[in-house]
Amino acid sequence: MEAPRGFIRDMLDVKMLILFVMAEAKYAMTMQAIYEATFQDDKLSYFDIAIAVPQMVDTGHLQEVEHGKYRLTPFGRDAEKTTWDGIPKPVLDRARAAVIRFNQKTRREQMIHAGYSRREGEREEYAVRLDLGDEIGELMHLELTAGSEKQAEQLKKAFEEGAELLYRNIMEQLSARKDHADV
Repeated sequence: MEAPRGFIRDMLDVKMLILFVMAEAKYAMTMQAIYEATFQDDKLSYFDIAIAVPQMVDTGHLQEVEHGKYRLTPFGRDAEKTTWDGIPKPVLDRARAAVIRFNQKTRREQMIHAGYSRREGEREEYAVRLDLGDEIGELMHLELTAGSEKQAEQLKKAFEEGAELLYRNIMEQLSARKDHADV
């Protein structure tokens, strides 16, 4: 049985861990995302985060950049550089791994966009828009027709789960050399 982890002793420890997590994050984080990344200690609760984050906004360490999303300020970054070594290495390692997962998930979500809308007309038809991009720009824009809202939702979800594989398969099919074809 694993022994309870116990780095967190007071609100200062909570704030040091938040500073570290926010310095590692490449994207603005919601309070829930901050909690998920900082929950590396059995003594930390969501309520600790709910208290610490607004206080850190008030002190200028964090900035609310969108409704409910926060980023580290330059002042917070300076504070993090002087406090991170006060956090035990196992806690740092677990928090860093959690932030890496957050960064990867957020990056992917920003590159994949899918949605649908009902087309006007007598028949029930939906236009399903599927977009995949990268840091430079759009890689693929695909629009499909679905015969029902249920099918449109299925196409949207399937694309969100496997956009990269679909793109790779399309590129392989379109780039494949056919016998006697001039490419």
